[in-house]
Formats: sequence, C-alpha cells, structure tokens
Amino acid sequence: MLAAILALSTLAVFFGVLLGYSALRFRVEGDPIADQIDALLPQTQCGQCGFPGCRPYAEALAKGEAEINRCLPGGEALVLTLADLLGREPVAMDIKKKVPSVAFIDPELCIGCTRCIQACPVDAIIGATKQLHAVLNSECTGCELCVEPCPVDCIEMRPIPEDIQRWRWPYPAHQPVASDSVAPLRDAA
Repeated sequence: MLAAILALSTLAVFFGVLLGYSALRFRVEGDPIADQIDALLPQTQCGQCGFPGCRPYAEALAKGEAEINRCLPGGEALVLTLADLLGREPVAMDIKKKVPSVAFIDPELCIGCTRCIQACPVDAIIGATKQLHAVLNSECTGCELCVEPCPVDCIEMRPIPEDIQRWRWPYPAHQPVASDSVAPLRDAA
C-alpha cells in the first residue's frame, strides 16, 4: 500500500513539474485570434474605424466588442474574410458616417513642404521638397490625416464618384407594413 502511494506521489510530482515547464516554455503571448485579425487588416492606422489603429480594432473584434464592417480601407472583401474567420454573418459596410473620398492637392497652393507626405500612412502622396505633390487615388484611403498638417490648406477631400466598379445595390429600408394596407384573405366558397 505504501509503495502504491509513493509511486502515485512520484508520478504526480513528475507530471506537475512537466506541466509547469510546459506552461513557461510554450506560453502564448497575446490573443491568437486578434493576431490573425490584425494580419488581415490593411495596417493603415487611419482611425476610420473609430479605434486609434488596426491592432486595437483587431483586439475589439476578437472580444466581440466591435462590428466587422468598420474598416473602410479594407472594404467588402475584408468584411467577408472577417465574417468567415469569426463565424459571423457578413454585413454591409458602415459608410453612413462618412462618404468615401480621396485627398486632392490644389496645385496652385501647394508649396512642397512634404508635411502631407509624412502624415500619409499608406504613401498615397508623391512629390519632393519644394515640388508639387500629387495623390495616387488608387492608394488613398480617405483617412484625412494629410489635411491637418498642411500649412496652406491646399488639401481637400473629394468624394469618389460612383462608377460601375464601386456601385452596390442599396439595402432596402426596414419599414413596417401598415395593418390597413393589407387586405384580409377571404374564402371564395
């Protein structure tokens, strides 16, 4: 009887030490789901989602505290990918707060200070010191981070025109049906 207790105690100590070592050696730093979500996000750090950057948005998504449709630079493709990853239903992009737009630099006013280039998180502005700057519309996310640093206010946000590539069928408004507008069914007999 004493030998059995001693054997079980020895096994318990051995496996306890093994588990303790494994916990220290193979510890997971951070949330792996948040890491996967963060890898999918465009990393523009623009703040259009309402969070200060992509990582805080990814952490909120992993906890279920944010909707999957708030990243405008990621677009609908990102919404579908996040819905698949998180097991949620895809929803329409949350663009009611802001019309999708791109920056435009007025060539008559630009002094070439490069402050807008330094502020752009996606390198959508091209130019050189004391030269005219221009915006690559295909790269601009519309984050408006370049507008404030401009000392001569030559940058304005212009809405992106709707074309066949950007057009989406509008979602129907949820309107209740009035009870007197529906005629009751009657038997023909």
